[in-house]
Amino acid sequence: MTTLKIAGVPEHFNLPWHLCIEEGRFEQSGIDAQWTNVPEGTGKLCQMLRDGSTDIAVILTEGIIKDITAGNDSKIVQVYVESPLIWGIHVAAGSGFQNLEDVRSGKIAISRYGSGSHLMAIVNAKQQGWDTGNLQFEIVNTLDGAVESLTEGKADYFMWERFMTKPIVDAGIFRRIGDCPTPWPCFVIAVRNEVLEAHPDEIGTLLDIINNMTARFKDIAGINTKLAYSYGQKEEDINEWLALTEWSQKKLDENTFDKVQEQLFELNIIEKKAAFESAVE
Repeated sequence: MTTLKIAGVPEHFNLPWHLCIEEGRFEQSGIDAQWTNVPEGTGKLCQMLRDGSTDIAVILTEGIIKDITAGNDSKIVQVYVESPLIWGIHVAAGSGFQNLEDVRSGKIAISRYGSGSHLMAIVNAKQQGWDTGNLQFEIVNTLDGAVESLTEGKADYFMWERFMTKPIVDAGIFRRIGDCPTPWPCFVIAVRNEVLEAHPDEIGTLLDIINNMTARFKDIAGINTKLAYSYGQKEEDINEWLALTEWSQKKLDENTFDKVQEQLFELNIIEKKAAFESAVE
């Protein structure tokens, strides 16, 4: 039995992994798949790949590409979710902010530097024509931290996946003033190079198993009800999210990799570009 440590955010995108583990699909193929939920998100996942506390990360595309260019000794083995991530732009419900222009000079809550909430705040600012050099950030670590920060006025807005944040909007804690979809596939699967070299067959088997699950995931009877219950969502919101979400079973192609890297470079998020072959398996 080969142990493989896998980490990802505790969000509905990753239910296929939990189903594979619960149903013993990895175990039947000789893999002890040990999942860790990481509410802190991409920045923490990058750190875990670097320090060996995870072997595999289900991670935001822009975040892992940024970290690989900065020396993370891992490779992207495939795209996990092909569709964009829809980032909701949120303010405290009781604030006076009504639209994006109102928060142009506001302080941005982010989980940590290098996280999706950090990188996409820069992407959004660029799209709005704002000066990205003047952005101010407040590190909040988690979604709970963002709630506290915005409610207490320590930060002015926070970007997080729209559907996972909707219960907080429905509860009258946050108000959503805009959306910012990623201009690329949102999640990829990254593996530490040391693990790729030591266990290439097991990694291939693991990918086959998860891909088989994601290919039929939407057709599982009652999956919308299970998602709603597991992640504290309304079924109508889950149905909308399922309609917008497409999982992938394919490798990351060079054109997409170059597109992401070029945007990160233009925004000064990365200082240098990595060769496709060094970053993608």
